[in-house]
Amino acid sequence: MKFFRAVLFSLVALLGASCEKSDPSLVQGYIEGEFVHVASPFGGRLENLAVERGQEIENGALLFELEETSERAARDEALRRVDQARAELEDAKTGQRPSEIQTLEAQLGEMRAALVLAEIELGRQQKLLATNVASKRDLDIARAQHDENTQRVAQLEATLVTAKLGSREEQIRAAEQNLLAQQAALQAAEWNFSQKKQFAQQAALVSDTLYRPGDWVESAKPVVVLLPPGNVKVRIFVSQELVGRVQVGSTADVLVDGVEKPFPAKVTFISPRAEFTPPVIYSQSMREKFAFLVELSVDPETARKLHPGQPVDVRLTL
Repeated sequence: MKFFRAVLFSLVALLGASCEKSDPSLVQGYIEGEFVHVASPFGGRLENLAVERGQEIENGALLFELEETSERAARDEALRRVDQARAELEDAKTGQRPSEIQTLEAQLGEMRAALVLAEIELGRQQKLLATNVASKRDLDIARAQHDENTQRVAQLEATLVTAKLGSREEQIRAAEQNLLAQQAALQAAEWNFSQKKQFAQQAALVSDTLYRPGDWVESAKPVVVLLPPGNVKVRIFVSQELVGRVQVGSTADVLVDGVEKPFPAKVTFISPRAEFTPPVIYSQSMREKFAFLVELSVDPETARKLHPGQPVDVRLTL
């Protein structure tokens, strides 16, 4: 009985090897995961680790928070600078204050009244000179006073117009540019502040957490490692005789140990370079031959059930 059983096992093994050899579409492979390492561009003490290893998270979920005192202060300072620049621009556009304009208007009214008196005095001196009652000197003094008051009135009128117009165009343009520069600085400060909190960019599995609350995290050091379903791939190596029959976009069935039904996959990448056959799929038939890397994608629901490093068999559609 033992001899018969040993012979039977040998026949099954030979039959399996024969089937494997006669079926070139069946290729061995493994599951590969392209992990996403989430980090902040700035260092700081880890205040909150919002996820756990093995947790399924949704898009936009909070991952972790770093201490943000310095970035918050810089953001607040930039915000105050923007308010200051905006106030300076409005002040340049509106001109002088109402009380200053009222003072100029009062001075102009007083000078216009003085000009009226100077005109009257000039006319009187001209009449007196015609009757030889006044001297020519008195007329010259009255004319000079009249001309001075006329020039003073014109000067105050121009000053009042300028005061109502506000600053010069060059000063206004400079104030506008300063406001734009301060707004850009505020945007940079807000971005720096926002980077102390990191959120998931897509739904994923938390593969690992590398720090604990209270740890000091250096800049650009990953804190959380994610594995999005779209980053789970099937990798196989096909022989040089078979690679010409595989096309990007062609379908395949992936067989996993312990799973009754195979799941579908699609070829997304074929390496243009040959490689030595990796040891994980080493066999006598593949020895001393070159193989080409082929990657296949699966749907997100199937990807959640797979694990990187898991061996699989792939039946290609040739």
